[in-house]
Amino acid sequence: MKSVIEIKNLCVNFKHINAVKNINLTIPEGETLGLVGESGSGKSVTSLAVMGLLPEPQAKVTQGEILYKGQNLLELSQKELTKIRGKKITMIFQEPMTSLNPVFKIGDQIIETIILHQKLSKKEARQKALDLLEEVGIPDSERKINDYPHQLSGGQRQRVMIAIAMACEPDLMICDEPTTALDVTIQKQVLELLVTLQKNHKMGLLFISHDLAVVAELAHYVAVMKKGVIVEQGKAADIFTRPQDPYTKGLLACRPSLGDNPKRLLTVKDFSKDSLPPEKLEIKTERKFDDKKNPVILEVKNCTKKFPIQSGFFGRTKGHFTAVNNVSFNLRKGMTLGLVGESGSGKTTLGRTILHLTQPTEGEVLYRGQNLSLLNKKEMREMRKKIQIIFQDPYSSLNPRKTVGEIVTAPMIIHKIPNKKQKAQELLEKVGLSPDHYNRYPHEFSGGQRQRISIARTLTLKPEFIICDESVSALDVSIQAQVLNLLQDLQEEFDLTYIFISHDLNVVKYFSDEIIVMKEGQIVERATPTEIYKSPQMDYTKKLIDSIPKSPSMAF
Repeated sequence: MKSVIEIKNLCVNFKHINAVKNINLTIPEGETLGLVGESGSGKSVTSLAVMGLLPEPQAKVTQGEILYKGQNLLELSQKELTKIRGKKITMIFQEPMTSLNPVFKIGDQIIETIILHQKLSKKEARQKALDLLEEVGIPDSERKINDYPHQLSGGQRQRVMIAIAMACEPDLMICDEPTTALDVTIQKQVLELLVTLQKNHKMGLLFISHDLAVVAELAHYVAVMKKGVIVEQGKAADIFTRPQDPYTKGLLACRPSLGDNPKRLLTVKDFSKDSLPPEKLEIKTERKFDDKKNPVILEVKNCTKKFPIQSGFFGRTKGHFTAVNNVSFNLRKGMTLGLVGESGSGKTTLGRTILHLTQPTEGEVLYRGQNLSLLNKKEMREMRKKIQIIFQDPYSSLNPRKTVGEIVTAPMIIHKIPNKKQKAQELLEKVGLSPDHYNRYPHEFSGGQRQRISIARTLTLKPEFIICDESVSALDVSIQAQVLNLLQDLQEEFDLTYIFISHDLNVVKYFSDEIIVMKEGQIVERATPTEIYKSPQMDYTKKLIDSIPKSPSMAF
């Protein structure tokens, strides 16, 4: 079988750090290679080396060859490489909003790529752009071609990125975590689109992801990377059903499944040479709640949140968009309530409204009988000690100019809590970090460690109730497992109550006592995880569950 790319003995250094170490990979024509591993394993560095996009002079290829149809890309001049890059080898990045230019219409961005690489007139290029939008599943292309990126949903923006990548009918498309930020239904649509495009155009695909279930959906071959080294590679069926390396086994075991829930999730560390996981895991039993031990502490009554729709130069209000529509539910102390639904279903807005980070337009939110809307600023500040939130992206929610110590002690300063440094260092230990991390800055930590810092900050005021808003969705499966185990330990130790918001239904099933399904701002179903997954009542819920990627071993 002919190969579209052969990587031979490739080494990449970042300021004397070996980011990629002597790797060998082959991508056959018309086939998909899945490249998996944790953050920092070298996946994206490998793809950037293929594209000739390594950030020089910090990063350099010190050894090896990258052969495109027998031609070594590393020996080409920038002018020669430009003729291949974007035309014969294209790339789709994780977050389309950062890749698309916000000041240009999407049609202009597609047309620019076509004209740059093909000898077509602007009229011909526009027609091809319309055809591409239709091919990637964007309806009403004549109208959408004039939209700006912010006018599209996340899934539509990713389809535009795919259209740009497909504009010159490439031989190889590199997809770097293209579905991580998407909910399960949109993710399924994008994966199906990639499979269809690959078959129709017979192109090679390098699919990079930390989600092995997603890779199992479309990869023919898989390579597993760890700390810049390929530890295992072969046919996808062999890797996922008969993994040989302990690291691969660990990655496969970390992911929560739709089967029995273990009391604790396994992590990669459980599969090290010095440590082997137990042969039989203790299964989590369904928890029972009663009025005496678990009184209702949160009451949401007919909660509605509307946002004004403004138009014109003076921003006149021409209507309102209802993000949360007449939502009511109660939550008992010590319970974890999962909140699921597609992007735009109102999950995050509901969470922010409950905490009064945004005021409800109608309805009431009562915490331990107190109507939060009736509290003055001083009373609300006291209430903030009891109710907290952990955000999705720890890097954007941590001030990069402040040390970990300053970040964790900031709430203590506001609320005049003594012995700040000692308590902060104790909290860092509690969340699995070291007291020595007190004087370091956020950029010095991995994504999982930064999320632990966020959790430590959340715990400073000893809250009773925490909303976790997509707090593990951006993490590798192994780090995700560690954070979920930590959140469970903290719940047990401090009798915490959680609302857990996520588009990852596997995680919500594992972590929750009950689940609420939201659609278009309304609750459409509420039940236990077992009831939701085994006998969903609503077609919308069934659609969400059907969109979940199968566990890798079940895909073959």
